[in-house]
Amino acid sequence: MSEPETAPAPAPLLEVRGLTVRYGGVVANDDVDLTIGSGEIVGLIGPNGAGKTSLVDAVTGFTPATGEVVLDGRRLDGKPSHHRRRAGLARTWQAGELFDDLTVAENVAVTTQSRGWRGFVADLFGGAPRSGADDAALTLLGLEDDAARRPDSLSLGRQKLVGVARALAGDSRVVLLDEPAAGLDTDESEAFGDVVRAMAGTGRGVLLIDHDMNLVLTVCDRVYVLDFGRIIAVGHPDVVRHDPAVVTAYLGEEPAA
Repeated sequence: MSEPETAPAPAPLLEVRGLTVRYGGVVANDDVDLTIGSGEIVGLIGPNGAGKTSLVDAVTGFTPATGEVVLDGRRLDGKPSHHRRRAGLARTWQAGELFDDLTVAENVAVTTQSRGWRGFVADLFGGAPRSGADDAALTLLGLEDDAARRPDSLSLGRQKLVGVARALAGDSRVVLLDEPAAGLDTDESEAFGDVVRAMAGTGRGVLLIDHDMNLVLTVCDRVYVLDFGRIIAVGHPDVVRHDPAVVTAYLGEEPAA
């Protein structure tokens, strides 16, 4: 009796193949392969200087690289950053990069505002118009009541959420979060974990880069470990946290359960 056929696994939403970044004679990323599925939370950890932000910069088109970046079957490598953003590939920034003279809602709207004459008219007569996708991002992150406030009137944790909302706006398919929990206390970090789960629950793919190991190992479905620009381990968080190479390169000791 023949074995029943199993359905093929769905293709990853984002595929990074052989990505290499060089700054002169320095290799920041060396032949990196990485995948993120729809609705999947993937962690990327590594010591300072391992090349994590360089990887995000390269994938999103902010630094030159070789290799392939494929979003939902569509090649994006070689495309400028704004083209990748419109295709659904978004990121956050470690420094926040918020506009203090704009409201929270305007900060979110401006990231997906069309340029050309439409953008000029919006700038001239009152800022970026809000869209349904912008409002959905604010709602998902619980920022509706803060929409009319300025970022500098918010706590650090809520400012971080505004940065994430900007990445979610415009129907983003994959969001790369670069140290979004930096500076947050334990309660804020735990609450942010719920936010990440909610993002993945919409079907988006999420890449989470952070030094908060309890956050990463708790919320992620898979974790990649980067050291000296190369992936040294990948797998389920429980497997990665016990990998001798990971402990030696980064963790030093197992994080609290």
